[in-house]
Amino acid sequence: MRRPDPRNAPATSEAPARRDEQPAPPRLHAAALFRHGNEVLIEHGGETYRLRLTRQNRLILTK
Repeated sequence: MRRPDPRNAPATSEAPARRDEQPAPPRLHAAALFRHGNEVLIEHGGETYRLRLTRQNRLILTK
């Protein structure tokens, strides 16, 4: 099976990804996190953390 000739490939506006670059981290919307209230509990390393949305629309993370 022959490999396609890259000179015949269609031009793209995106630069090719470098091998040492990490993919973008997942993005979560706060509205999805706080759908059921103004705080969520996060389990990490055997500990529970509380992420709270304040009246001033700020986020506070506490252990």
